Amino acid sequence: MTAEDFNNGQVLLLDKPLEWTSFQVVNKVRWHIRKQFNLKKIKVGHAGTLDPLATGLLIICTGKETKNIETYQGQIKEYTGTFTIGATTPSYDLETEIDTTYPTEHITEELIHQTTQQFIGKIQQKPPIFSAIKKDGKRLYELARAGQSTEIASREIEITEFEITKIDFTKVDFRVVCSKGTYIRSLAHDFGAALNSGAHLSVLRRTKIGAFSVDDAFDIDGFISSLNN
Repeated sequence: MTAEDFNNGQVLLLDKPLEWTSFQVVNKVRWHIRKQFNLKKIKVGHAGTLDPLATGLLIICTGKETKNIETYQGQIKEYTGTFTIGATTPSYDLETEIDTTYPTEHITEELIHQTTQQFIGKIQQKPPIFSAIKKDGKRLYELARAGQSTEIASREIEITEFEITKIDFTKVDFRVVCSKGTYIRSLAHDFGAALNSGAHLSVLRRTKIGAFSVDDAFDIDGFISSLNN
């Protein structure tokens, strides 16, 4: 691939590593493209943030293709991961410590499978307080980390598939296909409440965006190697 190819526009599929931010991946890709082709600048952006504690598919657009980022962002997404039942955290995932524990003795495998039905279709979902949504000019996670409480409006999302793939005591593995704007962390939290218990997200991987699959994605080192070929 040439510098002209990247400027004219490329769609790159990256498998985001654990604990990297989406912006770190973008910056890494941009730096290596500039270095490889001795460019002063090149437009590079991603089509949909993944939390640092999530892994999986990140669509990265270069050059003129960055104009189409919103199109990719709007496509349906597939995730796999694990809910941990019996405890909640303020961030709804492992970014923060467990704040409350709940009984789980009443929860059966049948109940877990039945409860998924409550979340299929168009539903109202409230985003986590620890999210990048802006309110009054500030990110919600900034307010949360400062200890400020704020009211968050619910929004309509759509879940078309919600499958439980494995149950191992309090660890529940899942696969979800959903619309843009769905927070899997909120789904974990709400799923725990629907079980008359609590839950938080302990593993998350984005596996598909529209027709794009993480199976076809480069890891970071693979992408860097591809530039040299």
